[in-house]
Formats: sequence, structure tokens, C-alpha cells
Amino acid sequence: MHFDVMTRADSWENIAAFARDVERVGMSGILFTEGGQVPWMMIAAAAQAAPSLHHSTGIAVAFPRSPMVSAQVAWELAANTQGKFRLGLGSQVKPHIERRYGVAFEQPAKRMRDYMLAVKASICAFRGDERLAHDGPFYKLNLLTPQWSPPRHDFEDIKIDMSAVNPLMLKVTGEVADGLHLHPMHSMPYIENRVLPALKEGAESAGRSLDDIDLIVPVLAVPGDSPEEQANMAKEAKTAIGFYGSTPGYAFQFDDLGYEGVRVKLAETLRSGGRDALAAEVSDELLDQFGLVARWDDMADKLIARYKGLASRVVMYLAKPSILEDPKNLEKWGEIARAVRAA
Repeated sequence: MHFDVMTRADSWENIAAFARDVERVGMSGILFTEGGQVPWMMIAAAAQAAPSLHHSTGIAVAFPRSPMVSAQVAWELAANTQGKFRLGLGSQVKPHIERRYGVAFEQPAKRMRDYMLAVKASICAFRGDERLAHDGPFYKLNLLTPQWSPPRHDFEDIKIDMSAVNPLMLKVTGEVADGLHLHPMHSMPYIENRVLPALKEGAESAGRSLDDIDLIVPVLAVPGDSPEEQANMAKEAKTAIGFYGSTPGYAFQFDDLGYEGVRVKLAETLRSGGRDALAAEVSDELLDQFGLVARWDDMADKLIARYKGLASRVVMYLAKPSILEDPKNLEKWGEIARAVRAA
């Protein structure tokens, strides 16, 4: 099981220094989100600074980009990282797609399926496996002349992953993706009762199995040897649970666990008090369901017990902020990483 750390937007200089630190203490790689900054240049800076690390996007927003553009970026990053890159794509949510990016969002699951197949068709054409001839309901790609084809390289088997939450998108992931980016707000019953059955159904519809799909799992891990030491990370984890949980699309996770009405309360709190008020509405019991709280020396064992045999990669959602807050935490996270990787 690989052990990665998540990063949001940062300068090239900062991300290069962070990558060197991550590499030195024995982590596997870095997962780059896409929010206020695209991930590609940060990945290039990190890869040059720490060449042994693996890099992934979790996720890059699909619909504002042509599938050809996404394939070209993935191809170039795979070449220059010597195969240590995998492309994670996601649909994002309707308000962002329509109002921030200004593109269409209709039929997101069907569109995402077509998008993934178009990216894969482009990469097959780059490899010379077949002529570019993708004719889908949303994307039609059929022109790739030699002067517009990217140069061949030795790392052309590029993994293309998807993010998914609801059953329909999970089925699409099972059908067409190499990996699933699980949502950071997840409980084990959600994985067992919702995620895996839908993934399996999608995989089997395409003649595949669950073994063909890597699970990439962001974890709201909160280590610390006292409640006081855990306090800041616990608040951040609760805030994340509150923010994600206020969204209608995630309400079923609360309901499945017997916490009916929590989503509505969180949405009301977000409207009235803003993001900073959410943590107070998330109980320690909910944190235990959606996060993982442990002493530093116990965190590796807890991660292994929960995710070994299930996750291909675990991604520490809160590690970077905790390291920036206290640089001594870098070595502690490194100890956890080495133990998880060894298991």
C-alpha cells in the first residue's frame, strides 16, 4: 500500500522544497488537487526536485478541457516523470462547471464515460496502436496528423483514474477507469455497501473485475499524543466533514449510518455561520466514522487495519498543513509512511 500526501495550490519553489522533504522521509508520492490553480506546473516542479516520487491529480477537472488536451498533458508528464504519473479526472459539481468554467454539465455520468474513453483513444493513437477515431455522444476525435502527434517515449502505459461518489458515476468508473479516487468523506460501511458493489457492477459490464481498479483513498487522519495536540487537525477534519456533508449529494452517507437530518443542519450552519462554524456541528462520533484519530505511534497500525487489501494508495489529507504548522511533524509522518509501505 502506497502512502501519499495531498497538496493544494502552492508556488513552484515551495512545492519543490516540500517534494524533497516528502521524498527524504520515505513517502510514496504527492496528490495534487485542482482548485484555484492548475496542477501541471506544480507537478513538473515537484518531479524535478524529487525524481523518485509518484505524482497524481486528485482530481483534475475534466469538462472544461478537451479530452485531447488532458491526454497530451498526461503523456508529457508520464514521459518526464519516467512513468511516475497517473491522471485523475473528475466531473466537479454543476455550479462550478457552469458558473466558474462556463461549460455544459448535462448528463455528467454519460459525459464522463465518453470523456474517459476519448482520453484513452487519444493515448492509444499517440502509441500508434490505432488511428484516432473516437465517435462518442459528446466527443468526436478523428484527426491526428504526424506533425501534431506527441513524440513517443518509454512510459506509455498511463493510468487514467476517475473520482466518483454516487452509484451511477461509480459504475462508470468500474467500467472505464484504471482507478477510483474515493471521496475524502467516506465511512467503511459506505465503501463496503455502496462503493464496491457499484464498482463491481460497472467492471463486470465491461468484462473486468474489481482487481482491475486501484482504490486511491484520501484519509482524514488526525494523529497526536494528546487531545491538545490533535485539536487543530481534528478541527480541520471536522470542518471538511461539515463542508462536504452540507452538500445534498452526500446526505445518504449520514442516513446510512443513522444520522438523519445532519446534512440539513450542516447546510443551515454553513449559510448562517460560514465555514468556520461547521466544526462545532460535527461530533467526535462522526469524526470517528469519517476520519481516523490515533496517537502518532498507533496511526500506521490503524491505517493498515482499515485499508490494507482495499486501497492501492492512501493519501493523507491533513499532513501538509500539520507539517507547515510544526515542521517536527514531517519526521512523524515519515515514520507512519514507512510503516504503511512496509506492510
